Amino acid sequence: MTASGKIITGVRTFVADVTEGFLEITHNSFALLGLAVAFFVLTLAARPDLRQAGEEQLMDWLQSRQVVLLDEPVELGASDRATASNPKDLPKEQAAVAFWLSKKYRVAPEPLSALVAEAYETGTRTKIDPTLILAIMAIESSFNPFAQSAVGAQGLMQVMTRVHTDKYENFGGHFAAFDPVTNLRVGVKVLQECIARAGSVEGGLRYYVGAANLQDDGGYAAKVMAEHTRLRQVANGRSVPLTPSATLSTQAPAHTVPATAPAAGAGGDKLALLSGL
Repeated sequence: MTASGKIITGVRTFVADVTEGFLEITHNSFALLGLAVAFFVLTLAARPDLRQAGEEQLMDWLQSRQVVLLDEPVELGASDRATASNPKDLPKEQAAVAFWLSKKYRVAPEPLSALVAEAYETGTRTKIDPTLILAIMAIESSFNPFAQSAVGAQGLMQVMTRVHTDKYENFGGHFAAFDPVTNLRVGVKVLQECIARAGSVEGGLRYYVGAANLQDDGGYAAKVMAEHTRLRQVANGRSVPLTPSATLSTQAPAHTVPATAPAAGAGGDKLALLSGL
């Protein structure tokens, strides 16, 4: 055998020996790793407290890594707290109402979709037309859940919070007036009482705005009923043009109310009249 042939043979032998040794070491390592894993699993099964502690430490570590990566606190429940839903998930009638209101009042369709759905659900339960509920919200606050009038009417439906504190007790207290869904439900309850007291929807609206004992409600009931009519048409699939939004309530400017019913007087009477409901 030539010298070059001997070198090639030696190299082959060396490679074969190294490969065999590597496989042997790897096989033994996997075996040891398997034993270690089995021992660890058995230990966790026998000691639930160790498993729980390990899970908690792992979650803490993962969340800390998330904070480091995002450089922001982890708020996994923020989406759940939002009053919003996908308008595409609504029935056709409700979706049409939500999109029309969104365009007219320049409010995002997602929160409006949640309010429309709630108005329909509450309206079905209380036997009040949901588009009437939405019309009141439109005229009272233009869908601003944080609106407040000079006399203390608050939220979407401009409920006199300090007068109707008892109605917020089941919702955790008067701060719930600024939760859109809660304000809607309490406002509908007040509206129910007003309609029952007056004996008609129009009369109930006069009570609602605090103008039952006044000669003129400043056009409030007419504005609500007009918006109610438009919303019914939208819900029925008709094309209704957008008209300039107008908010007439206790927060309306004085010049929008006829002299027979000054804005300040109407607001004060709203407080006095609804306190007896």
